[in-house]
Amino acid sequence: MQQESTDQHEREHLRRREERLASAPPERGAGRTRLRWSRTRPSPPPPLTYVPVGERPLRRLPQLLVGLALYGFSLSVMVRASLGVNPWSVLYEGLENYTSLSFGTISAVLGVLVLLLWIPLKQKPTLGTIANILVLAYSSDLGLSLIPQHFGLPTRAGLLVGGVLLNGLSVAVYVGARFGPGPRDGLMTGASAVTGRSIRLVRTVIEIAVLAVGGLLGGGVGVGTVLYALAVGPVTQFFLPWFAYRSSPAHPLPHGRMPRAGGRRCGRQGPGG
Repeated sequence: MQQESTDQHEREHLRRREERLASAPPERGAGRTRLRWSRTRPSPPPPLTYVPVGERPLRRLPQLLVGLALYGFSLSVMVRASLGVNPWSVLYEGLENYTSLSFGTISAVLGVLVLLLWIPLKQKPTLGTIANILVLAYSSDLGLSLIPQHFGLPTRAGLLVGGVLLNGLSVAVYVGARFGPGPRDGLMTGASAVTGRSIRLVRTVIEIAVLAVGGLLGGGVGVGTVLYALAVGPVTQFFLPWFAYRSSPAHPLPHGRMPRAGGRRCGRQGPGG
């Protein structure tokens, strides 16, 4: 009884914290433009902590799957643009030159290998982690089979811009479902927790290492790689308030448990898979 009372108190504390963050007033000195903008956009999302599968699955699971499918398809759009892709796709393309595996299969195999690195980091996969590996593999290969190759430069430029925008949107959709991080994001957050370094630094080191190896293997590095690095974050941040799921007191956590991600309470989930 005492444990149940404690868990209920913690759940209520988490819910109130999310409500305070959602209803926080704009900073002073923001100006009329920011105040007017805040009336037309949803309020900022709560911290994107992991929410258990049992909480409103019919609301959240379709969002997760649609977001991951769009993410995989956006990767294939950028590949067909042939103007440079994101760092992990550079690695996938590079490995395609040395194996008979498809782009999507390589992404799935590397996803599983990255999960092995979670073991010393004491991270634990969630439904979102497994779905990330499987859905991305199928949707990216499907996109590559549907989108033809050898377009002219104007069409390729349009594909690149559209792919980056779609990628940022899809990240907001699947991350907002709050089913836990993908393999690569879990590696980032786990390494940050173990080393004590900032997520920004750890993410940068991982992305540079992956990009360097992929480039050496012949992956597509170009203007698209730079555009992705500069634009995907702002695009994701723009769309995230519309898709971030907010925990509801009407749907309590199963068995009186607090949410866990990666074996820790309230683990954060970052974008990028």
